[in-house]
Amino acid sequence: MTQIYADKAALMAAAADLLTIAAQHALSTRGRWTFALAGGSTPRGVYQLLATAPRRDAIDWSRTYVFWGDERCVPPTDAQSNYRMAMETLLSHVPIPEANVFRMQGEDEPQAAVAAYAQQLQQVFNLQAHERPVFDTILLGMGPDGHTASLFPNTALLAAEEPNVVVGWVPQQQQQRISLTLPVLNAARGVIFLVAGADKAPVVQAVLEQHDQQYPAARVQPAAGAQWLLDQAAASALTVT
Repeated sequence: MTQIYADKAALMAAAADLLTIAAQHALSTRGRWTFALAGGSTPRGVYQLLATAPRRDAIDWSRTYVFWGDERCVPPTDAQSNYRMAMETLLSHVPIPEANVFRMQGEDEPQAAVAAYAQQLQQVFNLQAHERPVFDTILLGMGPDGHTASLFPNTALLAAEEPNVVVGWVPQQQQQRISLTLPVLNAARGVIFLVAGADKAPVVQAVLEQHDQQYPAARVQPAAGAQWLLDQAAASALTVT
């Protein structure tokens, strides 16, 4: 499903409403909401809306379990930290128990951080060996190069199939990154792509109309299908709208 909105403000509001509905559905049917957050700049406005009434009060945060799709190998106080952005815009403004927030510990030795995160996934989702966690909702962005989470084109992170979480060097960014793997993204009950900006338009068209597998975002194909929320600028190269 693809939805196009007139501007970024309308996109943010629509995404916040969709996430609220997803939370309520998960809470009513399964008794909890497992939500993997996206990093980057685009979701900031969505998180601020979720942290504000009435949406904030429409979600039972005591039964919400928050994870991240990816993280840079930096401390949680670093300006590049996805955890820090989410704390500043959302998590410090809602009544979510600290025990329900599972961050990727980017300041730790990378392999140790991966092992710790895999253990958290195993515990929260009660996984057996080789099983995938099934998130209720994963929010994703997409870069102008088609990357999503920290799955960049032609990197080892994108190729990883067996583990649920990996760490690796991303030459495009010249840094180490931790990421959920593609099989985990595809196992989710709900995947929402949030994409804004004209710089994304050519790749949006290549992913949605040509299904070009050179772009990692095109490989995210959960069973229920992904929901793509675009502003008009990001959708400007689409031939069918």
